[in-house]
Amino acid sequence: MTHRVLLFAAARDLAAADAVAVELPAGATVADLRAALAARVPGLAPLLRRSSVAVNHDFAEDDRVIAPADELAVIPPVSGG
Repeated sequence: MTHRVLLFAAARDLAAADAVAVELPAGATVADLRAALAARVPGLAPLLRRSSVAVNHDFAEDDRVIAPADELAVIPPVSGG
């Protein structure tokens, strides 16, 4: 199933897009999502290791299973002063 993943801050800049579509099988987890995003946009790979993933507006652990209708977002760490 195709999922639309919202990208914020540095992730958006690296992908040059506000969102990316990734194909995930049924039963895929947040860890699978990270791997699919890294394959789709290789420049995101280093940032994904440090970023949070939100599922339906809640931060999710890597073992969380993604449902077909879930809203997904990558939220990089905040920096600055």
